[in-house]
Amino acid sequence: MRHEFDKVRMALEEHLASINENTAEIQALFDYLHQLDVKIEKVCQRLDQMQLTKPAEKHLITSLTQLEKKMFLVLYTEGVPLSWEEISRKTSIPVSLVKDGLSVLVEKGIPLQRSLVNDHLFFTLDPEFKEQQAKENLVNLSLESFM
Repeated sequence: MRHEFDKVRMALEEHLASINENTAEIQALFDYLHQLDVKIEKVCQRLDQMQLTKPAEKHLITSLTQLEKKMFLVLYTEGVPLSWEEISRKTSIPVSLVKDGLSVLVEKGIPLQRSLVNDHLFFTLDPEFKEQQAKENLVNLSLESFM
């Protein structure tokens, strides 16, 4: 009987040693993960700092025709996205020309945002570009250009 107890005791000691080894391994992995978290946090802080100090993106705009300027001005002055039909109505330009004109505006460097609502496309100027246009007149709009 004593021999059986010794076997059980030996098995328990082996099991305890195994648990201790696993605990040490788990602790080492936890420490490693903590170090990774610290490094990731530092990288995130540096990335945030780089984004904050990044100069505003300079848009290169090709000169616009009178029709393109009309469409641009409608998009610039409206606070809400407009459909092709609304742009056509506000500029007195046919819808087919508005569709082509918006494509040309994008090709010339005007950043437009598109949204699809109930299978209808709506367009608006990129808010950052709109702010930049207000400060720097990137599109070179003047009263003379509309007279």
